Amino acid sequence: MMNHRLSFVVTIFACSLFLSGCPGSSVVQPDTSGDGPPIDSAPELNNRDRGGVDGAQPFREDPLPDLLGDLVVYFEYDLSDIRSEFNAMLAAHGRYLANNPSANIRLEGHADERGSREYNIGLGERRAQAVRRVLLLQGASGTQISTVSYGEERPAILGSDEEAWKLNRRVELVYQQ
Repeated sequence: MMNHRLSFVVTIFACSLFLSGCPGSSVVQPDTSGDGPPIDSAPELNNRDRGGVDGAQPFREDPLPDLLGDLVVYFEYDLSDIRSEFNAMLAAHGRYLANNPSANIRLEGHADERGSREYNIGLGERRAQAVRRVLLLQGASGTQISTVSYGEERPAILGSDEEAWKLNRRVELVYQQ
C-alpha cells in the first residue's frame, strides 16, 4: 500500500517537473501598422538587449529569434554583394518565410547620396534583388517577397560623411500583413 502511494507521488512530481520545463510555442506576428519594425509585436524575438532574471541573459537553444530581430542588411560602397556577416540572419528570415507561407516581406533597397538619382535607384534595386535571391534559396516563395528601391531618397541618417553613407547603404526587411 505504501509502495503504491509513493510511486503515485513520484509520478505526479515527475509530470509537474516535465510540464513546468516545457517552453511555450511562439509565433511571429508581423506589425500590421506598416510603420515600424514588424517583429516588435513578438517580444520574445527582440529581447536580445533585455536581460533575464536579475539581468542574466536567458538560455537560448536556437538563435533564430535573435536573428529575426535583425532587419537591415548593409552594403559596401557601390556594391550589391551580400556581406558574409549577414548570411545567418538572411538564412533565418528565409527559413521563417518558408515555414510560414502566409508571411510576406518587402525588401526596401537604399543607397547613399553619392551618384545620380537614377543610378542610386538602380543600385537600391540590385541590393534588394540580392537579398531576395538569398531568401528564395532558403525556401521562401517568390510570392511572399516584394522589392522596392528608394535609392538615396530615404536616408537612415542625414549627413555627408562616411558614417552617414555607411548607414544609408542598406536593404530593410519589412514584414507585412
